[in-house]
Amino acid sequence: MIDEELDDELDDGEGEREFEHFRVEVDNGQSLLRVDKFLADRLPNASRTRVQDAATAGCIRANGVPVKPNYRVKPGDVLTLVLPRPKREITVVPEEIPLVIVHEDDHLLVIDKPAGMVVHPSFGHYSGTLVNALAWYLKENPLFAAGDARPGLVHRIDKDTSGLLVIAKTAEAKTGLGLQFFNKTSRREYVAVCWGNLDGEQGTITGNIGRNPVNRKTMSVFPPGDEHGKHAVTHYRVLERLGYVNVAECILETGRTHQIRAHFKSIKHPLFNDAAYGGDEILKGTTFTKYRQFVQNCFNTCPRQALHAKTLGFTHPATGEWMAFDSALPADMEALIRRWRDYTRESITN
Repeated sequence: MIDEELDDELDDGEGEREFEHFRVEVDNGQSLLRVDKFLADRLPNASRTRVQDAATAGCIRANGVPVKPNYRVKPGDVLTLVLPRPKREITVVPEEIPLVIVHEDDHLLVIDKPAGMVVHPSFGHYSGTLVNALAWYLKENPLFAAGDARPGLVHRIDKDTSGLLVIAKTAEAKTGLGLQFFNKTSRREYVAVCWGNLDGEQGTITGNIGRNPVNRKTMSVFPPGDEHGKHAVTHYRVLERLGYVNVAECILETGRTHQIRAHFKSIKHPLFNDAAYGGDEILKGTTFTKYRQFVQNCFNTCPRQALHAKTLGFTHPATGEWMAFDSALPADMEALIRRWRDYTRESITN
């Protein structure tokens, strides 16, 4: 839970108050050791990367003073983890929320998640999530009746990203599916609308993804091999060039937080209307009032980042059969693309 707690707090913390979540006094016989390694071995379920993120954000203290990840702990040091929210155990309350179920069997479900739905409870999102809906729908299933905040989840997509998710209904299926996502043998393809003309008809974006040191709610891209972030690879193929935006197919080789959004931002092609990564501004085009109004109408048509998890493929954990699913583009993205097609056609003819 500490790792999940750090993830949620570092994402959403904006308050000025601080609350202690962990405290340990260093033994007298302790040799000099980096604080990130020391705490990663002692904080339950916390990864070293997450501890490094917390230290960079000023949340790790030695004797009350913020320290960096490379601080060397000394005998007698009092180390604390402070976060901007009090500790809170997340209780999953079953809620009767409609689900679009693409496939279901005894081992798993495939859900088509709408934009705007949070996948699992976290700070500020304790109800109305996909997990709350699953707790209702699968209330007779022991895996979902235990109150776990992430039962059956083997991957997730952002709140304002729509599309396909697979949910395990048994512990065995969760393990089997989880290994496929870890080993990159599953297949996930997205459709995105991005600003500008991408180089070439297809390409690959490679770069480590880690927390933005300035804005903890977003991710930054670091050079491959950098000590910051985790290795990430996104392949893309241009589907349509529509004047000042492109429609692209994106294939994930890895699955990092905000991967497509951060990668496209890093190559100066933010996703259309992606507020967190600068895509909610007019980045390409003219200064004419008519064009600015057109783009604003497009923002209103698709009031979120234009990203949809369109296809999902994996090997069934029980039968060994390859399963492949496809989700139609949601109405807001379809309407957005139609608007740009019409604009491009009119621009050519006029």
